[in-house]
Amino acid sequence: MPNAANWIEAVPARRIAVKTRGRVHGPIARLVSPGDLGERIKPFVFLDFFEASPNNFPKFGFHPHSGIATVTFTISGDNFYEETSGQTGVLKAGDVEWMSAGGGVWHRGGPTGGDDVKGFQLWIALPPEQENGAPQSQYLRKQNVASVGPAQVLLGQYGDAASQIESTPSINYLAVDLKAGQCWVYETPPGHDVAFVAVHKGALRQNGEAISKGELAIFEESGEPLVFQAETDAGFVLGSAVKHPHQLVTGNYSVHSSKEALQIGEANIALLGEALRARGAL
Repeated sequence: MPNAANWIEAVPARRIAVKTRGRVHGPIARLVSPGDLGERIKPFVFLDFFEASPNNFPKFGFHPHSGIATVTFTISGDNFYEETSGQTGVLKAGDVEWMSAGGGVWHRGGPTGGDDVKGFQLWIALPPEQENGAPQSQYLRKQNVASVGPAQVLLGQYGDAASQIESTPSINYLAVDLKAGQCWVYETPPGHDVAFVAVHKGALRQNGEAISKGELAIFEESGEPLVFQAETDAGFVLGSAVKHPHQLVTGNYSVHSSKEALQIGEANIALLGEALRARGAL
């Protein structure tokens, strides 16, 4: 391969449109919310990065969602989960949870065990035909996550690697680890105008611009590839998708495509909440 810097400069690439460190609340950095950057990169409407020891990390009691899917990727440590669908268990390092809230679900979770925890939780806006459907959950152990080169395919398909999680179409979500000095090109799938990366380790450059740990970068909408070079050993998640064509109508824990759909979701949530209160879980 030619000199890495010269090779990187020779490859056409998207430019970074926005960088942010979000809003930090203790061990959690809220990088994207539906009311801000989520509108720009929908269907990706919310992203939290968390990193802490179990003693400094809150356990989240039962809370509801509708109209979205949550994707939890545990990089290190163990996280427990419980849902009103009856699902319960522990996500270990490298595991992935897809929970499609559909028309309404309540869940809770948090660190368990003594190891430090690190990871991301992503919300994805569901299309109208799914946003008030039956909730469903899928869990993928680390050993079952497909990979291509330095990238693990958490959702979607890239190259010859496809995730076992049946998610909404036209979405890719990858976890990438690069060694210092390593170059990697993400060839954008057709129609994936929306793209972002969030760095959880080290520092890298994309099209000559630095992105470091704790930063999220959103790229201009185009079909050009993303071209990365790691300045140090680096780890990041990358999302790309066909842009969600619907408006974002939000409740406290819900995102829908219309006021009518939101009302249905919130009514279902209220009924589930009454059942939780009746058994003393709230």
